[in-house]
Parts: sequence; structure tokens; C-alpha cells
Amino acid sequence: MNDRYDPGYGDDQYELVGYDEYGRPVYRQVPAQQTQQQTYDPYAQQQQQGYGYDPYATTGQQPPAAYDYGTGQQQPVYGSYDPYASGQHQHGTAPHDPYGQAAAGAGTAQQPRVAEQTAHIPQQAGPADEEDVRDRPERDYHTEQFAFVEDPDDNSEDVIDWLKFTENRTERREEARRRARSRIVALVVVLALAAVGGVGYLWYAGELPGLSSDDSATGTATAAGAQKRDVIVVHLHDTKGGGTATALLVDNTTTKRGTTVLLPNSLALTSDDGTTTTLAKSVEDDGSDGTRDALDTVLGTDIQGTWRLDTPYLQNLVDLVGNVDVDTDTDVPDPGAKKKGAAPLVNQGKAQTLSGKMAVAYATYRAPGEAQDAQLERFGQVLQGVLRKMSSDPQAATTTIQTLAQILDPSLTDKDLGTFLAGLSDLAKGGDYRTDLLPVQTDGMLSAQASEGVVKNVLGGTAKSPDKDAAVSVSVQNASGVKDNTEKARVVLLNGGFTFLEGGTPGSPQATSKVTYADAADKADATEVAKTLGLPEGSVTKGRISAGADVAVVLGQDYKPSSD
Repeated sequence: MNDRYDPGYGDDQYELVGYDEYGRPVYRQVPAQQTQQQTYDPYAQQQQQGYGYDPYATTGQQPPAAYDYGTGQQQPVYGSYDPYASGQHQHGTAPHDPYGQAAAGAGTAQQPRVAEQTAHIPQQAGPADEEDVRDRPERDYHTEQFAFVEDPDDNSEDVIDWLKFTENRTERREEARRRARSRIVALVVVLALAAVGGVGYLWYAGELPGLSSDDSATGTATAAGAQKRDVIVVHLHDTKGGGTATALLVDNTTTKRGTTVLLPNSLALTSDDGTTTTLAKSVEDDGSDGTRDALDTVLGTDIQGTWRLDTPYLQNLVDLVGNVDVDTDTDVPDPGAKKKGAAPLVNQGKAQTLSGKMAVAYATYRAPGEAQDAQLERFGQVLQGVLRKMSSDPQAATTTIQTLAQILDPSLTDKDLGTFLAGLSDLAKGGDYRTDLLPVQTDGMLSAQASEGVVKNVLGGTAKSPDKDAAVSVSVQNASGVKDNTEKARVVLLNGGFTFLEGGTPGSPQATSKVTYADAADKADATEVAKTLGLPEGSVTKGRISAGADVAVVLGQDYKPSSD
């Protein structure tokens, strides 16, 4: 039920008489006889004379009583309501001033306020006590107190920005995690590939545990055989002093290492007719092809060519490359000196610069009583010095070889040799080059050390020495009083195809030499031994010999070595 006042409701008529202190309109009942005669104009012009506008002034009627909904009775209205208390009542009549503006008039006297009852509308609370109204401070009302407007949120943009920032930060964290995972995966893959590559390289190089030179022969042979090597054999011929020296030049293209393998002249080989011979004798008798095949058989390698280097060509080669630097181990006398006690041609010392002539003298020098291995090592020093001074450019190295004007073995051309030496030169300059001596026993056979070390690791082959029983074993005692005669006899016998056995030295020298055999079937062999040593046929006798030898020889003071 809605009890609010509606001016159009019912038969009674009401007119607006003013506003209370709360801004609410105040109405009063209009008498029936006045309804048709006049209409209230609250905005009519105020009279210039008097105290205010009186809508009943012209009619002379009394103002109707206001209806009091509180008591249900009409109350007389003694004056109009002035909500702002600015108007004054005079003569019991209150002028209507809805805006609280009193009419100005000169000399108008103030009259005492007459008590009055203010009209009000139904369901409207009565006005507060007049004194309270006067004493209550005016309130300043604003629109926002009566209107509920949804203002825009000034922080909405900040919230959006914060959400965007949070989202972007989360995305950045996720992206960082993805990148970190990608990097970890890539690192694991790289490490795995590196590990596989390293293991593969070690396996290919034969250095994995179980495949090294210290492990089983089968595993070593397999790993070493997988490596690629280029090998040529070099024979140095001393055109003045006689004799030869042999070495293998090895270029391991897999491990990027170069090696000079020095081969002693006493190395036992199998000749073309199947008999046992020595390296020195094979070079003289069988030539390049026969010796190369014999070396391939005993070492289990594959030699691509033979380079015969006579001493005059070695001298020219050293001069072409601009001398060599060698750490010499002894003084070398000048072969052309006419007086004894002359200054040596080569002085012992570190980093000695050798010309072509000096290099040849040092490479072929062998002191009295010195083993052939010492001379062979000097030859290896000169070879490595030449490689360090040789050009690493294949074309330049080929030009150097062509300048020598050698007649090479048909299997080795100038270009092939020049390219091969240029590759070794690069390794020698970089420090990836070494020189090894092939260990050979006194009987010319390969030792276990040679089989496990140089033959397998350097050459990648398998040692196959000739059958020891195929050669006649000769035990030699040196009773000549000259220590060097033992070594000279050994070389001669090995070159003759015999197996040499060291017999020691008797307590006292003997004047004559003696060759003894125990079995009649060995008489012919004993006679051949005497001829090889340059002893007379009468020195051959039958007798008792030590076990392990077919023929026993005692060198006396009459022994005169014919050759080295």
C-alpha cells in the first residue's frame, strides 16, 4: 500500500504554499469556491509595496485552514510558511515568500513574530521545533548524496597492467625453463657424441684398454691393422767406405705421426731361394725388389717403394735444404785430412750445423770396435734433420727431389717421393716425429720387444722371422786379443746367411784360428764358415762343440777381417 500524497487523488484540492527546511513541498487545501476563481502562482511578481505577496489580499477573504493529517482537523492558517525565516508577519498576515526573500521597504518597522502552525502533507513528518530549526546550521546538499552513479574505476587500467605483467612474467619464466631444458638436452647430446667419437678414435688408434700394445696380440694386431700407413724403405750406400744402412720412413695418416725405423744389417731375412740371409747381404745380392719383399715378409708390412740414396746424393740433398742441425754424439775425423791429429770435421755437441759433406761423414761414421747400430742411429739423426728442413709444400719438395737428378726405383716417382717427404716434413716440424731402432737379437731374429713395440705399434705388422733351424748356427769365441773382431765376425757371418751365437772370450789369446764341427754332416757347413771368415781350409777340424751350435769358431791372432 502506497500512502504517498498524490495531488490528483480524491476530490480535495491542494496548493503549494512553500518548502520546509528539508526541501520538501508544503501544500494546503484549497476551498471549493476558490478553485474556479484563481490559481496559485508561486512565482508571481512580488508587490513593490507592503511586506510580501498575499494571494488573498484582493479578495478580502480569509485564508483557508490547512488540513492537519495528524489530528484529522483543519487548522487556521495565520500566515504563510517562510522556510528561510527571512520574512516578517505584520498585522497578523504573513506574506508569501517561497525563496525567503523579504520585500524591501524604507522605514519598515520590524514586528514581533507571531506563533503559527505550518501546514504539511500527509505521511510527512512534522517540522522540528522552531528553535531547533533556527539553531540548526544550514546543510550543504550535493548531487552525489542523492544520486547513486556507478563511477568508473580509476584503477582498472592498473589492474589490467598488473595482470598483463603477471602473465608476461609467467610466460618469460616458462620460456626460460624451455630454453634451459633445450640447452641441457643439447649439452647431453654433445657430450654423448664426444664420448662416442673419443671411444671410436681410441679404438681406431688401437689405444683402448684391451687393444693396446700391452694387451693381447690379437687385439693389438686388429687395432693396428685398421690404421693407414705409407711406408718406403731407404738404403744408404756408402760409395767410398762401402757398406749400407737401411731405414723405413713411416707416415701414419690415421694418428698423424711420423717415424723413422732403423733396421740393423744383421736382421735375418729369407732370400729368394728360401735360404736365410741378412739385410745387408740381401741389399747387395737381391737388390731393391728382393729386399723389399723380404722385409714385407719378416715385418708383416706393406712397403710402397724403395729410395736408394747414395752418399753423393745425400750430400747434395743436405746442401739443397740449407744444412741440417744435429745433436752429434762423437767427433768425426775428416776423411780427407792428410795429417794425423787434424781438427775433426764434425765436433761433438748440441745443435751442430752440418753441411752436406759433414752430414755424410757423420751418417756413415763407425768408430773402431763400435756396433753397427751406433752408425745406424747417426744416419737416422741426419734423416730427421733433412725432413725438418725440407719444404712442407708437395710441389716445392718435388722440385727438390727433381733437382737431385736421381734415377729412382720405378715404383717411386719424383712426385710421389716429393709428396711423401713433404708430409713427413710437416710432422717433423710439428714435433710429431720420432726415430726408433728395431731391436734384433744376436742371431738376427726379432725379439719379443720388437714384435710388441715397433712391429705392431709402428708398422702395424706381425713379426715372422725365418725358421731358426733353416740357418747354420755358428758360435764364435774371440781369442785374437782384438775386441772389435767379434763384431766384425758377427757381421760377416750374418751377411753370409749364418746364425751368429756369442761364445765369449777365452782367458788367454791364441795364435791360430780354429773351426770345429761335431757331426760329419756339418763338415761342409764348417768349411763354408771358414771361407766366409777368410780362414784357411786347414783350420776346419772335427771335435766337441757346445750345445746349441752347429759349428764353433775360435778367432786367433791370425784372423784378419776382410770386410765389415
